[in-house]
Amino acid sequence: MATSNRVLFSCREIWKLFNYINRHYGNAKITEKLPEFVKVVEVGPRDGLQNEKEIVPTSTKVEFINKLSETGLKTIEITSFVSPKWVPQMADHKEVSQQITRYPDISYPVLVPNLKGFQAVDLSQVKEIAIFGAASESFSKKNINCTIAESLQRFKEVVNAAISAGIKVRGYVSCVVGCPYEGTISPAAVTDVASKMYDMGCYEISLGDTIGVGTPGSIKSMLNEVTKSLPVNALAIHCHDTYGQALANILTSLQMGVSVVDASVAGLGGCPYAHNASGNVATEDVVYMLHGMGIKTGINLSKLLDAGEYICQALKKTSRSKVAAALSKL
Repeated sequence: MATSNRVLFSCREIWKLFNYINRHYGNAKITEKLPEFVKVVEVGPRDGLQNEKEIVPTSTKVEFINKLSETGLKTIEITSFVSPKWVPQMADHKEVSQQITRYPDISYPVLVPNLKGFQAVDLSQVKEIAIFGAASESFSKKNINCTIAESLQRFKEVVNAAISAGIKVRGYVSCVVGCPYEGTISPAAVTDVASKMYDMGCYEISLGDTIGVGTPGSIKSMLNEVTKSLPVNALAIHCHDTYGQALANILTSLQMGVSVVDASVAGLGGCPYAHNASGNVATEDVVYMLHGMGIKTGINLSKLLDAGEYICQALKKTSRSKVAAALSKL
């Protein structure tokens, strides 16, 4: 028995030593300290609905957003000021923006692809916008019809105009670990785009695993590189759940200091350019996990489930949320 205990004790000593070396001398930055509070950014009304084939009525979108506003969420991305030619689902962006009930303590950002889109925004209502780029040249050309360099030039015009008007700007970088056309994306490429967005004035950069191919290992490698150039408190993580890795990837990100997580109620969404790419990680599942770890979000899970049930019924879809499925059986 003494020998057995001694071996176990030695293993613990080795593990502590490994963690110490990793934290102080190694590349890995994973820590046991988790954030006390995580800001959840709800992207369902925009990212979740934009690829729906059937046009969702404006009244349904408005009611969906209003229900989300009652959950305790502090950031709800509501629509995209893009050309109806490219994204027909978002053609009612002005109506949605005007008709929702706005709570004074909630931010309702809209996605803006270029200066023309920004000029269409009602700045008396909108106080935050988002720009959307990519770490993959091929994805950038397919998704927004320009190179990365060209996209950054467009974004710079938008950011300058927004900052001049007192509007906050959030930046998205898609394909941070993998691309449907190029395969694996280097962390250096992600860092380059994220750094340029941050330098031009984006207060926060959301790093998106757009096709859901990431694992804790690839997410860790990417964040290790990005945090060499950007402060971790300026980063958010945006995971899709194609391979069932989203929650594990989010946990890894939290362990590395990230405290902002994008999610979509009922797991709505998906990348139209990626084969079999499922939607965003479900907000219900993220909140359940965070609360289970003692991390505060300010979100009422019951009301979140109600919002998810509402939009799923409207879309005639089954929720992708594991938590919603489990609790619906109780």
